Amino acid sequence: MHNVTNPLQACNDIFFRPNGVFNAINEKSNWSWLPFLIVVIMAILPNYLYISVIDISWYQDLVINAQYGQLSPAEMEAQKQNMTRTSMTAFTVIGTFVGLIVINAIVAAYLNIATRGDEDNANGYTDWYGFTWWAGMPIVISALIAVVLLVLSDGGQLNPSIVLPLSLAYWMGTEMTSDWFAFLQSIRLDSFWGIYLTTVGISQWTNFSTKKSAVIAVAPWAIIWTIWAVVILL
Repeated sequence: MHNVTNPLQACNDIFFRPNGVFNAINEKSNWSWLPFLIVVIMAILPNYLYISVIDISWYQDLVINAQYGQLSPAEMEAQKQNMTRTSMTAFTVIGTFVGLIVINAIVAAYLNIATRGDEDNANGYTDWYGFTWWAGMPIVISALIAVVLLVLSDGGQLNPSIVLPLSLAYWMGTEMTSDWFAFLQSIRLDSFWGIYLTTVGISQWTNFSTKKSAVIAVAPWAIIWTIWAVVILL
């Protein structure tokens, strides 16, 4: 197994040789601040750029029709007046930041509980919380592609799925008004990459087999996607 000596190297190697990275961060708990900053910034950047280049009037109508279609025309107009470019940018930045922290906190709690079956596992909740940011690093690839697409675009009326170009919603051209939009946005190539990294990390940090590690990594996604799809269908 190759030797990982610093967090910058770890952020690079997590994409190519994750076994060594998870072995190293199992001993270097303070390294997780770097992927935390990278993941948060890269998750926010495409959304920030999108709001900056989009035809704001068109986007206001799109969001209102998708989320507030049951309101009266007067109420919809009031909502539109509140949806300035500045307010939507602030909401996007704060929402993404807080959302990532909360979601990773929940995932860390799950991993902490799911790995208690290994009596030799000495990692606690904070260790697994740091772990989640390493497993989330594939979002960097998605974000970079999104930034390129947005920079090369003419702005205007762009499908919101462009901020997640590795999602089924983008590939299928799903409109925001579709009931399946958010669901298909969640099914992304980088999500599966994150599941793979989680599998690798669990197998490195515990005595669990690769198969058991994979089951632990896949289970929450499989459950969420299944329930979500059933709710939409019903």
